[in-house]
Amino acid sequence: MGFQEREVISVLQQIFATADSRLKVGIGDDAAVVATQSQSIITSDMAVEDVHFKLEWSSPFDIGRKITAANVADILSMGGKCDFLTASVALTGDETLQWIENLARGMKHEADLAGALVVGGDIARGPKIVISMTAVGNSSSPILRSGAKVGDGLYLSSLTGWSAAGFELLTREISINSATAEKALSEFSAPTLDYTIDFSGATAMADVSDSVLVQAEQIADASGVQISIDQKAIVQASEFAELSALADELKVDILQWILAGGEDHALLATGVNLPGIRIGSVIAGSGISGLERKMTPVSWSHF
Repeated sequence: MGFQEREVISVLQQIFATADSRLKVGIGDDAAVVATQSQSIITSDMAVEDVHFKLEWSSPFDIGRKITAANVADILSMGGKCDFLTASVALTGDETLQWIENLARGMKHEADLAGALVVGGDIARGPKIVISMTAVGNSSSPILRSGAKVGDGLYLSSLTGWSAAGFELLTREISINSATAEKALSEFSAPTLDYTIDFSGATAMADVSDSVLVQAEQIADASGVQISIDQKAIVQASEFAELSALADELKVDILQWILAGGEDHALLATGVNLPGIRIGSVIAGSGISGLERKMTPVSWSHF
């Protein structure tokens, strides 16, 4: 490592510099000072090298984007707006200052899209790269998983499955020269969040990074209802045909990608006449129904 910690801090101060009035004291003191709302939402997420990302698959910019999007998505899924982020990073000592700068720029890029500020963090040394991020947001009326009501529809903010498709290409070491394959690889490296979707009228909501099926079941359990998946409705989604062509080429069940793939950062919401893609309904009962075959979610199980 051919640099000192103060050099890294100096670079980060430049990247995350802002005149935003919400930030009273930024990077450089022992802690940041921010102006907060009366009701705050707080979440944290961690990414570990070779568990959540691989250096040979993702650029530092994409890694920075991905961990930031994961935190922001959890705030959005509560019906909130993300205001502030802190990032603590363990480095191995083999990284260049340019690598660290690109990681920070990826965080800044995604934070800017979310209208959030990166206000601080910490740097340490370890055997693997580990990134721990905390997000603080606000909402006057947080949307929980427990609010789904019989008669609600089930909606996705965007079609899921792209990240799972990218993972399939990478793990099977398949090279396909097409815009569809490039999109899948891009969505795996740094999933795109739709910051324009308005789910403020939702009765229940969750981020689907653990897969649509896992989150739908959690909403059903928390709300005391049954979630019925409409597979025919999913087929009507605007991007379905494009993703389906790639699934056919790889001889993969596309619904496994869409419903059980995970690692997307779309929002799953229940409500009436919401925007997005309607993929099911809330009915009386418990658990999940409507699936023509059993699917196994490919979500994180660390232990």
